[in-house]
Amino acid sequence: MLGRRGLFTAGSAALVAAMTPMPARAAPAGDPFTLGVASGDPLPEGVVLWTRLAPRPFEPTGGLPRADYPVKWQVAEDEKFARVVKDGTATAAAAYGHSVHVDVHGLRPGRDYFYRFRTDRHVSPAGRTRTAPARTAKPERLRFAVASCQNYTDGWFTAHRHLAAEDLDVLFFLGDYIYEGAVSRHGGDRDDASLRLPDTFELATDTLDLYRMRYALYRTDPDLQAAHAAVPWALTWDDHEVEDNYAAAASRHDDVPAADFLVHRANAYRAYWENQPLRRPRQPAGPDMPLHRKLRFGDLADAYVLDTRQYRTDQACGDGILAGCRQREERGRTLLGPGQRAWLLNGLATSEVRWNLLAQQVMMAECRYGGEAGRLDMDKWDGYPGDRAAILATAARVPGTVVLTGDIHFNYAADLRTDFSRPETPPVAVELVGTSVTSGGDGLDAVPKLQQQQRYSPHLRFTNGQRGYVRCELTRDTLRADFRVLPHVTRPGAPITTRATFVSERARPGLVTA
Repeated sequence: MLGRRGLFTAGSAALVAAMTPMPARAAPAGDPFTLGVASGDPLPEGVVLWTRLAPRPFEPTGGLPRADYPVKWQVAEDEKFARVVKDGTATAAAAYGHSVHVDVHGLRPGRDYFYRFRTDRHVSPAGRTRTAPARTAKPERLRFAVASCQNYTDGWFTAHRHLAAEDLDVLFFLGDYIYEGAVSRHGGDRDDASLRLPDTFELATDTLDLYRMRYALYRTDPDLQAAHAAVPWALTWDDHEVEDNYAAAASRHDDVPAADFLVHRANAYRAYWENQPLRRPRQPAGPDMPLHRKLRFGDLADAYVLDTRQYRTDQACGDGILAGCRQREERGRTLLGPGQRAWLLNGLATSEVRWNLLAQQVMMAECRYGGEAGRLDMDKWDGYPGDRAAILATAARVPGTVVLTGDIHFNYAADLRTDFSRPETPPVAVELVGTSVTSGGDGLDAVPKLQQQQRYSPHLRFTNGQRGYVRCELTRDTLRADFRVLPHVTRPGAPITTRATFVSERARPGLVTA
């Protein structure tokens, strides 16, 4: 058996011989699989497979004419593809940026599979994926990781190389997959002399072509490709996939009309769907895209993948980190929107599983900046206390709620209470906030701002300002979380270490140092 690294670097000659040639109406010139492969949203009987044809990825159409291409795909039980169990042909349509989304069905639950694509003489790298346990299964454990915030210009994606080596059932990526701002010719702080980007990358993204090229830049990274090829991902967006701190149809810039911003949002959402392993029902219609969904892992866990951007009320008091903002408490303000909130609360209230995971973007725990009176961040759940109160009240009645969070570029471990002003009351849930992959640069272990937050927010059990991800294991009765960190990202090749480990019991939530 090939190791994980060997799998992703296997030569293509044997693969070409193993796959029956198929005609193409216009064969791509050059390797069309420069963006790698991916899988996502595992079900007991299937998974989504993804690739995108782009022989010249930094051009608007990936270096291809505006024509459709047939792409053959295979799923096998073994790395050598001797036992192919599913195959077929999909279309890489020019209208969708030559992306391919294959929703494979008929697989066996809780199994590893291997997959690949071919068009004309070109064969993609092979990927590994894993189906979810059967709905009625009683798994002993679920291994997953939490990652977010990978600004290309802030450093190297070394964390993804380490994620590819973890034995995970699923990776939750919780937003800021790309950043919308300008990228210099050599990749900003990466200062990669081998990189020669066209001048168009100096433009902030707003058109569909610019978004497609931005995703192409990120997906050419070999470490990101390795992580996608190693494990199925469950993704949601935050703000930078469109624009920093946007809210529903409101741009962060007050002078942009809503109608104009919705055109911008439509381009961003279209490119997001094209470039991620998402099923066709998630495909956007103009500026709207139904991203929230639930994934089940036997009777052990339900994962609610949330969207805290598309339906939210505009941030209170003009946005920012503020004290004394009473507008945030006004009735009717919502982070999730009425439909998504009702769907989530109903799912939690009628839960039939041991654990409920809320995979979402922004910090739920109250987090005070600068003293007991403190300032609160209106972009986070602190700006929408009504929705938070409803979720935590439900969690108080349903054991096993774990909130998984990205966005903030720091590590936090937090106990969640129905009343944060009463630290003597028992927690009803826990929150794991994962730091960024690169955003913010190298980072620091001890950050004075974070230490001050802990002083005035005793439910914050741990803070850290380095880069990395959170690795977790759920068993029937316990959650274990390892905060994995890197010493630097502005240089490639950093080692990974575990900075802190916490555990929490299902029947008695609360994070304890392991």
